[in-house]
Amino acid sequence: MKRILCAVILATVGVQASAAMPVGSSDTANADRPPNVVIFFTDDQGYGDLSCFGHPTIHTPNLDRMAAEGIKLTQFYVASPVCSPSRAALMTGCYPKRVGMHRHVIFPTFDYGLHTDEVTIADVLAGAGYATGCFGKWHLGHRDGLLPTDQGFDTFLGTPYSNDMSQFHRPDGNKYTHSLPFLRDKTIVEWEPDQRLLTKRCTTAAVDFIDAHADGPFFVYVPHAMPHIPIYASEEFEGKSPRGLYGDVIEEIDWSVGEVLDALERHGVAEDTLVIFTTDNGPWLPFKSHGGSAGPLAGGKGTNFEGGQRVPFIARYPARIPAGTVSREVATTMDLLPTIAGLAGVELDSTRLIDGHDIMPLLEGEPGAVSPTVDFLYYTSHGELAGIRRGAWKFRLDVGTLHDLEVDVSEQWDVAADHPELVAELRAAAIAGDASIAAGARPVLKVKEPIWDPAKVVRPSVTP
Repeated sequence: MKRILCAVILATVGVQASAAMPVGSSDTANADRPPNVVIFFTDDQGYGDLSCFGHPTIHTPNLDRMAAEGIKLTQFYVASPVCSPSRAALMTGCYPKRVGMHRHVIFPTFDYGLHTDEVTIADVLAGAGYATGCFGKWHLGHRDGLLPTDQGFDTFLGTPYSNDMSQFHRPDGNKYTHSLPFLRDKTIVEWEPDQRLLTKRCTTAAVDFIDAHADGPFFVYVPHAMPHIPIYASEEFEGKSPRGLYGDVIEEIDWSVGEVLDALERHGVAEDTLVIFTTDNGPWLPFKSHGGSAGPLAGGKGTNFEGGQRVPFIARYPARIPAGTVSREVATTMDLLPTIAGLAGVELDSTRLIDGHDIMPLLEGEPGAVSPTVDFLYYTSHGELAGIRRGAWKFRLDVGTLHDLEVDVSEQWDVAADHPELVAELRAAAIAGDASIAAGARPVLKVKEPIWDPAKVVRPSVTP
């Protein structure tokens, strides 16, 4: 039903993919179809956790290759410092508050999720004839009507929520009163899967999907469960990184990227595929060596310091993105939906407000291209207005600090007292922007009956 509704509200416009091909391109086989799209979206990975973003011991050759053959964005933001709101923003191009998904993360006993009236990236691309698959962690609702196959995806393999919502782990050392299922579409394949194999299983499924759909446009979404705690790596990677287990996990994710890039090359579609790598929020610092690094940024997951919401971003699309590009303009996960819609030749419904912008000029390195984001609003992990970024300036309403992020990326020197007029201006802009979003906010979807017993407890078959 949703697929039919999306066909009504999304109009495919007559933009030939060949018009987007570089002058002199000889790739006539793919000239009549829009680009494929692959998005990797890791969990709790820090700004500084890739070698191409400065980590001295974690080795990420495939992501380094992506950066060398594409673009890095050094001022890329997620719309929330925690999982579910951040994922809602990615999927819908909206601040979580606009789609009612701003009140922290979804737990197994919760009965709501992202409303199916919302238009996701998968909806946009499915309506344009793409095959769509999700392989990893969903965390936008897990009752019938809220899972990926209800939100524009043809198929899903993975976990419905975070991997710590299981019998393996809780921060206080106790056990949860529910267990972690591993799903194919809406069917439970097994309870309490071996978490050492999560990255590998989802990577294999993503590659199989590409193999099956290489002849037509496809969208592959790979939201890996790692490196959210508890962290696990497969036998092939465990003990390999000088950084310890966390480094092993990141290096296995890098392997995953390499497997997908190899599949694109094998099918001759790498030139015409947009591959994006980013993460849902910053590192979970209290877990010390099992958490990541925000590099030069202050703070981490759950905070509104830069380390909580500024994340690594790499994009590769050889037909359109010049190799070795770096952009220091502000961009966000909310920009991905309108950007991808434009590439697919889809005109979004103008009556349904979103907050993202088409950033293809930034990605293509267009001379003089600047960020279309005038103001970026920071929200706390529970959806309360926390701050605003405008140009170089970041003002935190919750603590009253002002920082020039071009000078003070680590947020060490509060200069609010030196700029009272600017503080007043930014405070007013943030409050007005938040009020506008709240006035047009849309509801979540509540589903009364669970698919499985949320209090089900299953003894893990494997305890690493």
